[in-house]
Amino acid sequence: MKQRKVTQQQKSHFKWKRKVYAVLFLGFCFGSLLLMQTQYTRILALASLQSRFVQKPKIAFLFIARNRIPLEIVWDAFFKGAESRFSIFVHSRPGFLLNKATTRSEYFLNRQVNDSIQVDWGEASMIEAERILLRHALEDPWNERFVFLSDSCIPLYNFSYTYDYIMSTSTSFVDSFADTKEGRYNPKMSSFIPVHNWRKGSQWVVLTRKHAEIVVNDTSVFPMFQQHCKRRSLPEFWRDQPFPADPAKEHNCIPDEHYVQTLLAQEGLEGEITRRSLTHSSWDLSSSKDPTRRGWHPVTYKFSDATPMLIKYIKDIDNIYYETEYRREWCTSKGKPSTCFLFARKFTRPAALRLLNMSMLGASRKAANES
Repeated sequence: MKQRKVTQQQKSHFKWKRKVYAVLFLGFCFGSLLLMQTQYTRILALASLQSRFVQKPKIAFLFIARNRIPLEIVWDAFFKGAESRFSIFVHSRPGFLLNKATTRSEYFLNRQVNDSIQVDWGEASMIEAERILLRHALEDPWNERFVFLSDSCIPLYNFSYTYDYIMSTSTSFVDSFADTKEGRYNPKMSSFIPVHNWRKGSQWVVLTRKHAEIVVNDTSVFPMFQQHCKRRSLPEFWRDQPFPADPAKEHNCIPDEHYVQTLLAQEGLEGEITRRSLTHSSWDLSSSKDPTRRGWHPVTYKFSDATPMLIKYIKDIDNIYYETEYRREWCTSKGKPSTCFLFARKFTRPAALRLLNMSMLGASRKAANES
């Protein structure tokens, strides 16, 4: 009888322990669930926070300048707020420094390359300056597009629109067309560069990283240009140089208008480019009465030229016709019809500042004044 009583007490004790264990187990499960939910919420919050700071591919803006950047205030307003999505490199004359005495924009401080060369218009030195800029820009692995700009260029749209336009395609933007007129192509290049690969176009190109590396690593086409692609001697220089035996037979080859285009054609990469430039220049000046606006260079827009009508005209251009190829290039972005140009040149400082004050450039003077 006593033994049976002890057994019942033990059973009662075991039942009590089971209840305690069950309560502890449920409490553990509930606590774990709360902890997991808290951790999950923290992970989501951290992921959301990190996504805001994930490094995006960058555009390298490569400026070819004489000395300082005269339109720096305009570009300062353009770049403001997009610091993680661009980098800047400037090729100026050797020894020139972009310091606090020569630039008012923090974005251009010390952005000059340290191995610049003396550049002469119409010479292969212009190509070498471009290659120097690319070499520096390629050192940053986040730079995926490379935009060449002159010191007289202005942006027509804000940074976000410009960035999305350029990054939305896997192609380079290279103004390139067959050059069928005599005088540019030198038959002495034919052993390496056949005439069917000879191209002409604007030097203001936008390159993918792959094409930028091809330009930098080129050891074949560039030497041919150095040797055989040279501009014709101008009459006013003949007194300082040997008089050409027959000036009419001189080849008038402007290297920077042919090099990138011909190199990519030579490499069989024209299927990887959009064959137009994103920088507008005005060359139709034959009727101008101002002799300074006619010749071998595009028009320079002065203060009186800088009007909303001018900017609207440039922004409304949606196609480009190449007469040597009977080709009309309809401009698109993300598969839809779009404006052709994101940048324009050549603008004087007063003209650019007038447009900035009128908020015609995708950035306001207020933004510039805040920097």
